[in-house]
Amino acid sequence: MICTFFGNRDASDAVRSILYDTVSKLINERDVTEFYVGNNGNFDRLVLSVLKELNKQYPDIKYYVVYAYLPQKDDENFLHTIYPEGIENVPKRFAIDFRNKWMLARADIAVTYAKNKFGNAYKLSVLAIKKGKEVINIES
Repeated sequence: MICTFFGNRDASDAVRSILYDTVSKLINERDVTEFYVGNNGNFDRLVLSVLKELNKQYPDIKYYVVYAYLPQKDDENFLHTIYPEGIENVPKRFAIDFRNKWMLARADIAVTYAKNKFGNAYKLSVLAIKKGKEVINIES
């Protein structure tokens, strides 16, 4: 199974422990073995730190940082990156939306952190439900 993440870019560090517990359960109870995360904002940073930590305990899981723009060569996560096919033809202002929909299309489960009923994190959680994906909304 594949899981992706969408959350408010200004998520506080308090969300990390909830993310850790959620991802651990997905690995242990749902056999999720592959994870996609973006690279925009604190929520994505927190998710990536959890995935790196859990990868030490569960070396069989795979995680990928999915870029909306070409990564810099000095990016420490370069070995764990995906650049969605076709995104090179997308205008820059639509690249994050394209990337997010690309991740969602491949995922079985979406873990979301949407503090409000507006914004991209919330819109993506609604879209995920419409597409028949399981959505786990975490709250801090």
